[in-house]
Amino acid sequence: MTPTSPKPVEAVRKRRPARVEALASLPLFFPLKGRKVVLAGGTDAAAWKAELLAAGGAHVHVFAEQLDDTFSALLSTGSVSGRFTHHDRPWSLGDFNHAAVAIADAASDGEAQAFYCAARSAGIPVNVIDKPAFCDFQFGSIVNRSPVVIGISTDGAAPILGQAIRRRIETLLPASLQDWAVLARKVRAKVLSQLSAGAERRRFWEGFTDLAFSGREAAETAEGRALDPLFQEASQVSAGRVTIVGAGPGDAEHLTLKAMRTLQSADVILFDDRVDNTVLELARREAKRMLVGRNGDGSKAEGTTSDRMVMLARQGKHVVHLKSGDLSSGEAETELQRLQEAGIPASVVPGVAIASYSASNSERRLQIDDAAAG
Repeated sequence: MTPTSPKPVEAVRKRRPARVEALASLPLFFPLKGRKVVLAGGTDAAAWKAELLAAGGAHVHVFAEQLDDTFSALLSTGSVSGRFTHHDRPWSLGDFNHAAVAIADAASDGEAQAFYCAARSAGIPVNVIDKPAFCDFQFGSIVNRSPVVIGISTDGAAPILGQAIRRRIETLLPASLQDWAVLARKVRAKVLSQLSAGAERRRFWEGFTDLAFSGREAAETAEGRALDPLFQEASQVSAGRVTIVGAGPGDAEHLTLKAMRTLQSADVILFDDRVDNTVLELARREAKRMLVGRNGDGSKAEGTTSDRMVMLARQGKHVVHLKSGDLSSGEAETELQRLQEAGIPASVVPGVAIASYSASNSERRLQIDDAAAG
């Protein structure tokens, strides 16, 4: 007798804590110092790519029988980092040998395809300007605080939007950030030799980052023994700690700056199911994410969560309990009391009040309705 199949049971899709959402393309940072780059074309557009590549330290081989004025001026001036070699002829197959990347400004699809196929046959990633069908990679907008470099891409969908984002980021980053990045490179060897991997080093760099955004000058900090307190504090990291963070209405747009910094330093994140995945995306990639139920499920659930926080903190972890709302209901105080009784250092980062968010949205809708009525 053939056994009957059991009655189908509807599968309940469990929520998966997001680490990385889908990417249109993978952002990579490609060292070019001293490496050969093939660039075909003498146009203004090609000149801009040549200047960018040379700024990254590349040796740019330019293949063009005619150069626009902008390109001629660039070759006369030279680069701040790399160098140029102009070949007064078209490119040939042998020119791709030992190149790192290949760029072209082609007048037609036929020229673009020939260059693309030649580069690919040599195993070289290629970009033909303004011809996405013949590109292995794209250039995005750049915020340059080298050695801090920020790349922005809209996957070719909205270049103007990418430029607007770059301008916004430019206003947020202090000009001194470049000097702080240079100082970080200088103290890196000392950090590796004096502090243990993991919590100690991370605590040092968290403090270093706070200084970098404090308005102080890097040169002033580098003098004397101004960084010694950071080394001392980091070397004393042994016990764990807990930070209770209010996520506000639950989406990333209403997370406070302090809450974002806290997420970046977390080892473990406990969150309720009202917290949006966009908030979890802001956390440190290595942080473990644990769903602990709906906010306000009751004393039993809260007690279980508190016990879990105590256990994780005693393992030396920085535990962040991410709760929807602004923490005004008194639940945070209850958790704090339990943590203090267990001897666990704990603090609270309040969130944006949901009531304020709702009122703001209502006011915005009224303004839109009034405008539409007008």
